[in-house]
Amino acid sequence: MKEYKIKINGNDYNVTIDEVEGGAAKVEVNGTPFNVEFEKPISKPKNISVVNRPAAPAAGPAPASKPVAAAAPAAASGKGDTVNSPLPGVVLELKVKDGDKVSKGQVILVLEAMKMENAIEASSAGTITLKVAKGDSVLEGAPLAVIA
Repeated sequence: MKEYKIKINGNDYNVTIDEVEGGAAKVEVNGTPFNVEFEKPISKPKNISVVNRPAAPAAGPAPASKPVAAAAPAAASGKGDTVNSPLPGVVLELKVKDGDKVSKGQVILVLEAMKMENAIEASSAGTITLKVAKGDSVLEGAPLAVIA
């Protein structure tokens, strides 16, 4: 069971994820239970390194952005290695561009979560296709990039 306090478009939510099994999850949002079904089964992200660094003080409030829904990785289809978000947060900085060649362990983006900057690294070498943009809010397990 995992518990999160999240803010979406200025509204606070207490979210509890009780059980994730295959293509469905049992969640509770502000005390209301929901059964959530995914398009494809969720699998655990692999080979993701997270480096925590203190966040620089923000100059002002960040613009609200729409959360990116968690989705299943494309790696199962053999079309590349998907880098998924290890935790919910906001994409603070992109270190690479679409089509760039990356090496395993190279920092591809910085994800801010709970006022901490987390360096997200490439899980393999190849050509990267980003699935997020700077300022996007992402949920845990959301695809951030695909490395082919």
